[in-house]
Amino acid sequence: MSNTYLAALKNRRTQYALGKTLPMSQADVTTLIQDAIRLSPSSFNSQSSRAVILFGKESEKFWDIVKAELRRIVPAESFAPTEAKINSFAAGAGTVLFYEDQDTVRGLQEKFAAYADNFPIWSEQASGMAQLAVWTALAEADIGASLQHYNPLPDEAAAKEWNLPASWKLRAQMPFGSHEQEIGDKTFMDDAERFYVFA
Repeated sequence: MSNTYLAALKNRRTQYALGKTLPMSQADVTTLIQDAIRLSPSSFNSQSSRAVILFGKESEKFWDIVKAELRRIVPAESFAPTEAKINSFAAGAGTVLFYEDQDTVRGLQEKFAAYADNFPIWSEQASGMAQLAVWTALAEADIGASLQHYNPLPDEAAAKEWNLPASWKLRAQMPFGSHEQEIGDKTFMDDAERFYVFA
């Protein structure tokens, strides 16, 4: 069975070896990311997902913030591998910071009290769908990326650096750029362990 969406999902892979060359302009990459998030579903069409798109030196600045925060908690004698990993993210062309607006979540909790406990969960699901949409869209444009979760370490410094609303909660980071090495094959667990089908 041929399905273009599934083909796109198959093309989405983790790329750690990133470079600064992009196959399109920064403006086009920005539009691609914005469209992917805009088209992602959210509970009650809340559109709670937010993003900060960083290119070049601004992206490197974010990873410098992460590195500084990690230095506080990683022993100096074992910091070299951590630093190398962060530097690999900074080597990319840019980074998407994924946020969820907690004011939106709280507003929904107040408006629909019967579902109040679920809105934070649904917000996380919306964020995950936005992340997948962006990652897949980047992959279709031949742009490598990976998904990282260094929050909450850089949250405060990043919010201050880019003057972000206090209600925005950082959920994930996605460094992106050119493919600087081949990506290995993905392995899958046995379907019988993962799926039950009844008809």
